[in-house]
Amino acid sequence: MPAKHDINKVGVESSDFPILYLTGTGLGENPYLRMSKQEFGSECKICNRPFTVFRWNPGAGARYKKTEVCTTCAKIKGVCQTCLLDLEFGLPVQVRDAALGRKNGAPSTDINKQYYIQGLESQMERSGDGTTFDAEVANRAGKEMLKNIARSDPYYKRNRPHICSFFVKGDCKRGADCPFSRHEIPEENGLQNQKLADRYYGRNDPVAKKILTQHAESKGLKAPEDKSVTTLIFLGLPKCTDSHVRSALMFTCPFLKPIDIKTISVVEASHCAFIVFVTRATAERAAEALSAQGGMEVQGKRAKVVWGRPRPAKHKGKQVEGETGVTAAVET
Repeated sequence: MPAKHDINKVGVESSDFPILYLTGTGLGENPYLRMSKQEFGSECKICNRPFTVFRWNPGAGARYKKTEVCTTCAKIKGVCQTCLLDLEFGLPVQVRDAALGRKNGAPSTDINKQYYIQGLESQMERSGDGTTFDAEVANRAGKEMLKNIARSDPYYKRNRPHICSFFVKGDCKRGADCPFSRHEIPEENGLQNQKLADRYYGRNDPVAKKILTQHAESKGLKAPEDKSVTTLIFLGLPKCTDSHVRSALMFTCPFLKPIDIKTISVVEASHCAFIVFVTRATAERAAEALSAQGGMEVQGKRAKVVWGRPRPAKHKGKQVEGETGVTAAVET
């Protein structure tokens, strides 16, 4: 009979201190913080393995906070264990990955998740410093973009108590004794519908979508109101072919797949290229990533990106002859 495995070798992690975004929010203003520690207190929201849970109160009038993911998952993505924001800039993972051109290599399904986690843990043990291995050479323009939009001052708004759901329904009768002290109607801005797994993997994050959209608009890449427009135009290209443009685009936007691109047309005389995407959502995401990285580099030269223009509406009309004999179109 084979020997029974040690519990700490079959997918359970223990830690002495959480990985937190110290510059931002989680610990509060008081430097002397009391924190409770419970080994194997809960399962990680990403890898579903038991891990050490830390719980604390950031300050007076704030809600209790705790770690949501294990230290291994936090190291893999370089995020805070509580808010799942980037440790360096305090921004959503989707914003950071778009600016740095990072590809999400971590599996999101349970089939390969455990194997992937164990492989990374082995690499961290061999390195000795416990650093993340889901990293790449940072894009200089993307780094500057992240520095410009990152918060420089602590932001404690996230530590506020949750809104009382009974008050929203008009049924709260506890008054001052209500543990949910925020008696207010939530603002419907679409940012409340965040899923923890989507925030961690950097996909379908409404907060990241808002940040990237605002940055794209500031760079002149505001998406046209006409939803039929799915074309991006690349200006200032060197002498190249459509294969060069395709390779550069796939490298800059690693989330794209070959089936996402409908056509690529290079106009050598004008040093530009027209890329038509299959869907509008894919075109918008590519535009956000390209604006975050300051354009796209093709054959050693950085090209500017703009949206294509909607086609002018075709006016149906009948031809009438005026007094001067000039033919004009009249709308019907």
